[in-house]
Amino acid sequence: MVELAAKTPLAGLVPVTLGGVTLIEADLGRLTSVAPYCGQDRALAAALRAAHGIAAPGPGRVAGQIGARIAGQGEAAAIWFGHRLFLLAGPAPDETLAAHAALADQGDGWACARLEGRGAAQVLARLTPLDLRPGVFRRGQTARTDLRHMAASITRLGDEDFLILVFRAFARTLVHDLRQTMQGVAARGGG
Repeated sequence: MVELAAKTPLAGLVPVTLGGVTLIEADLGRLTSVAPYCGQDRALAAALRAAHGIAAPGPGRVAGQIGARIAGQGEAAAIWFGHRLFLLAGPAPDETLAAHAALADQGDGWACARLEGRGAAQVLARLTPLDLRPGVFRRGQTARTDLRHMAASITRLGDEDFLILVFRAFARTLVHDLRQTMQGVAARGGG
């Protein structure tokens, strides 16, 4: 009988370190999309704060400490994911949230990577149209954008530290594209 084992989206593909930049898999815990029902934004925000101790994120923002969540130290974080939509990262959503929002498990659907180190912003700047200058795209900001030819979510965790989410089906492509760009930046002395 064949034994099946669950694998994370980036298993066997990372870590990758080139120059001063490292690409690793980020464990966000459970991912749940949260879409408030019409007229339920305030009630959802109150339920989220009561149940998980975090606010609902505003447009382009993260609520909670996503860096701590990745390190396994945070309880929950919320990542803005589009108009009236965010991802709850970490725990299973409290049942009280279901009265105010549509909840859907997204855990198997996303590859979550962290790009960090001197030159990480230079690497991403070659693949996305986002203006990644620290004064424009600040720590705790997030955006849904293109990453080369993939739909992605990019969150700035620090000066040279980014969280990247792409559809699981693009995990190999994500690593390939980032590896190639990391090589180019390192060859130019930028990483």
